[in-house]
Amino acid sequence: MPGAEQSESVLARHLRVLDAFNMDAAFLTLSQIAARTQLPVSTVHRLIGILEHEKLVERMPDRSYRLGIRLWELASRTPGALGLREIAMPFMQWAHNQVRQHVQLGVMSEYDVLFLERLSARSAVVNATVIGGRIPLAASSSGHVLLAQMSEDFVERLVAAGVPRLTSKTPTTVEEIRAIQAQVKSQGHAVGNGLVHPDARGIAVPIRSSDGAVVAALGVVVANDDEPAGPYVELLKRAARGIAGALRASYLPPGHPGALPGARYRALVNSSDKSMEYFEQLGGLGR
Repeated sequence: MPGAEQSESVLARHLRVLDAFNMDAAFLTLSQIAARTQLPVSTVHRLIGILEHEKLVERMPDRSYRLGIRLWELASRTPGALGLREIAMPFMQWAHNQVRQHVQLGVMSEYDVLFLERLSARSAVVNATVIGGRIPLAASSSGHVLLAQMSEDFVERLVAAGVPRLTSKTPTTVEEIRAIQAQVKSQGHAVGNGLVHPDARGIAVPIRSSDGAVVAALGVVVANDDEPAGPYVELLKRAARGIAGALRASYLPPGHPGALPGARYRALVNSSDKSMEYFEQLGGLGR
């Protein structure tokens, strides 16, 4: 595909190489990367050399490659992802202690839910969520919470792009998704029975910013049985309120009466008050 290669920027081709790696393909050879990216082996060899030099990929003894730890280091500086996860974690742990199944935190990424965190018990019901993994918006209760705020045009584009039917319960049409939007707006939460797996039931609520916008979804995955969803919904709403309050406090400027210690760093890390005071005095979290 020489024409496609020439029309792409250098950065776009590097991203294609990085995108070739996933949960099912954590280790790839040059030829495998070339096949997955549809780039010539010579091009992949050049791109992978630059990525390796910058420590964004690492070469293994068997000459395969994996994503480099520097990517994790860079991601850890992202307030919209890892910062949100840090702030939400104490509330997620509290909820998980009550539920003893799966508790997860997701944000919207294009037409998918990107999951930032998941806490699970070994005896919990089947769940397809992995940290850093995606599930289509329409196929997840967390996705339904995020979809509720989206426009009619967005729903039409989502359906036009194609919604994979993971089970017979997965909504795939504009009409089905709009009905779900109306229901979530009305009741303030989403319940999805068997959307991803027949044995699993997802329940999710929104996490809102100070201006009321939905920034994330907090959900549980439990057994798909006749147990009422109400207690789970109330538990999630309580945790979501706690996360929303902590988010607001974390973004208050230093000197504000409601600001927490180390306020300017709380968008990236959530630690003890003494630790946050130390970071503030130190003047940074590292170079």
